[in-house]
Amino acid sequence: MKTFEQMIEGYRHFRATGWQEERERWQQLAEGQSPQVMVISCSDSRVDPAQILDVAPGEIFVVRNVAALVPPFETTPGRHGVSAAVEFAVQFLKVKEIVVMGHGLCGGCKAALTQDLHGNELGEGGHVAHWVDMLDDARAPIAQKHGTDGREAELAMELEAVKVSLKNLQTFPYVADKVSSGELSLRGAHFAISDGILRLLDNQQGEFLAAE
Repeated sequence: MKTFEQMIEGYRHFRATGWQEERERWQQLAEGQSPQVMVISCSDSRVDPAQILDVAPGEIFVVRNVAALVPPFETTPGRHGVSAAVEFAVQFLKVKEIVVMGHGLCGGCKAALTQDLHGNELGEGGHVAHWVDMLDDARAPIAQKHGTDGREAELAMELEAVKVSLKNLQTFPYVADKVSSGELSLRGAHFAISDGILRLLDNQQGEFLAAE
């Protein structure tokens, strides 16, 4: 894997080719952004939504975090990074769609499933544990049906995590209002690293189906 210093060579190539070839587009983007889609995805280095969806700069507004989670709407003090991103995307950029994209082999979902980090001190896994405990309620039926280890259980948790985030998005008053009025739609997706297949949540069936 490359170091950042080695990546600078990539920047030089981009500057000499991609940036020059799309100079007009970059000039337009310098005037502002107007993406129609927000993507909430995982920080995992293997799942870059721009690459998976093959989009150009300016086409998606992205927030990435451990396990692609959205916390419920809260008014308590704190630094609500995901909430701030959702607020900006919906209220100021006025995106038309929010896509929550989970993925296969997600370490955050595995941590939520096994609860191996629960009880750890901050700096030693405690922050991760507190973040993924949003999935504690979803964990119980999965653990009962599939256990807490093995790919079947992990996949079930990955898919359920997407549904939890979509449900939490609906707790944001302005999100719920815009969904109700038809100004905004919420989508769920799951990208499998092993086979490269993107599956989309069918809201009526409640199942993830391969994108065609």
